[in-house]
Amino acid sequence: MMTKIVLIVFALSWILTSTYSLPFVVFHGIADKCSNKGLKRFTNLLSEMSGSEGHCIEIGNGAWDSWLMPFEKQATLACEKVKNISALSEGYNIVGLSQGNIIGRAVIELCEESPQVNNFISLGGPHAGIASIPLCGSGVFCVWVDYLVKLEVYSDYVQEHLAPSGYIKIPTDIDSYMKGCKFLPKLNNEYKDHKNASYKARFASLQNLVLIMFEEDKVLVPKETSLFGFFPDGSWTDVLPAQETALYKEDWIGLRTLDEAGKVKFLNISGGHLEITTSDMQKLIVPYLEETNTSSAADYYYDKWSIRKLVGGIKEETLYLHSIASA
Repeated sequence: MMTKIVLIVFALSWILTSTYSLPFVVFHGIADKCSNKGLKRFTNLLSEMSGSEGHCIEIGNGAWDSWLMPFEKQATLACEKVKNISALSEGYNIVGLSQGNIIGRAVIELCEESPQVNNFISLGGPHAGIASIPLCGSGVFCVWVDYLVKLEVYSDYVQEHLAPSGYIKIPTDIDSYMKGCKFLPKLNNEYKDHKNASYKARFASLQNLVLIMFEEDKVLVPKETSLFGFFPDGSWTDVLPAQETALYKEDWIGLRTLDEAGKVKFLNISGGHLEITTSDMQKLIVPYLEETNTSSAADYYYDKWSIRKLVGGIKEETLYLHSIASA
């Protein structure tokens, strides 16, 4: 028995000393906050599995501001936070959850003089927009949200007081979207007369872009927005895959450049919005949070996980990473 323990400790020590992992940050979804149990568990598990230091970044007061703070301000605050975390100065990775992916991409594309982002892992992100407001519920706050949306989603007032309006894209009202939506057209470099080459260059500098769609997602409309798919302009039917959208074909943000270089992973997993098992975390996220001096993370990861599992006793579970609603 003692010999087995010594071998395990030796193997674990060898693995840990022969690898180097960049830190990572987590940007949470709407109606969530870093102190919530599921999000803390998720961040801690990723750190434990990868050996990488994890930081959950809160914007404002978390849940409340995730609904109400306009995205220009959220993006500015996120930019300043990542620049002020000294552990990220030599580079880091981003894990985005739902709406948090819009913040993550804003940090990559818009945040000047910030540390390099190597890998961006996106879970259920509304990258191409959503065609309806996320489900909220029946409480007083949600009644007010519904009232705001019905006022006029592209009005200045709604855009300044309801964060998700910054990425709502009604396919049958593209003109109003382009004129009134304050954030997503900028982030996706959609303006015909002024494409920003810096946004494209920064996004295309990623080493890996991992896009994860949840097959039973009922929160994002359409769910394919997680993979940069969306409805064609003027239609609510026949969702276009990313490769058939103008954003991809004309390479507005460098998505096609990344894909042609083999740096984009389009992945589907079972489950509803932001429902992920520890085994899927292990297979689909952790390899991009690990780096090694001798081989790729994917090559040695399973041996490492087996040792961690034997020593730490981590059990399979499903994490539900959204509270009232996430988008």
